[in-house]
Order: sequence, then structure tokens, then C-alpha cells
Amino acid sequence: MSYQPQAGAVIYARDIIRVAKFYREILGFEEKHNGQDHILLEIPGFQLIVHSIPSVIAETIEITDPPLVREDSAVKLVFYIPSIHAIRQASLNLGGGLNPPEMEWQFAGENVCDGYDPEGNMIQIRERSG
Repeated sequence: MSYQPQAGAVIYARDIIRVAKFYREILGFEEKHNGQDHILLEIPGFQLIVHSIPSVIAETIEITDPPLVREDSAVKLVFYIPSIHAIRQASLNLGGGLNPPEMEWQFAGENVCDGYDPEGNMIQIRERSG
């Protein structure tokens, strides 16, 4: 029986290799396909496609270091991990980041922390309590 994702998302990026590496190393995605203009990543139940921004648009976008966080985006992807603490430094090393521990909060029995990938796309990390 072949694996079938239950949900997915597409993230547009200037540097698909760097952004895909962030999601692989921080959240444990497995690379399933690497095309000229996209990289397909999967974890059980979820598929993430990191797709190149068309070059005519990409040339108008500046990615700073650290990146300007796109807090006004209409969508924030949520990912579940075993430990927020365990990925905090690694996320910085890969060009992204998480809000400091004092900005974490509890929601529905889970520890929650907002963060961003190397191009400033907002993400939310949730760690199950207990």
C-alpha cells in the first residue's frame, strides 16, 4: 500500500535549496523529489512543496539576514515536534528562528512558539505537553 498525504502546502521561495534544508533539518521532512523549480518534502500525513518564485518577481524581493518576518501573511503553517527547546539553536543556524522562550504560550494542552524560515515565512511550532 502506498503512502498518501492527507494535507499539504506550497511555499514560494527565492532559494528553494536553503528553505527546503530548513524544513528537512528542523522538522524532519524527507525529500521525495527535487525538480528544477521545486522540492517536494514529506512527513507522515503532510506534503510540503518548496517552489521557486518566478525570476521576474524574485528579482524584486530582498531577503535580509536575519530575514524580515512576514507577520502580515494570511497563512501560518503549524508543525508538531517533540521539543521546541531542541530546535531553537538549529533554526538560527539554518537562517530561520523562533521567538524567545518568554514568548511561548500554552494552547489546548500544548506548548506553542512562533517562528520563521530563512525567507521570513511565519511558522508555528507546537510541542505536546507532558
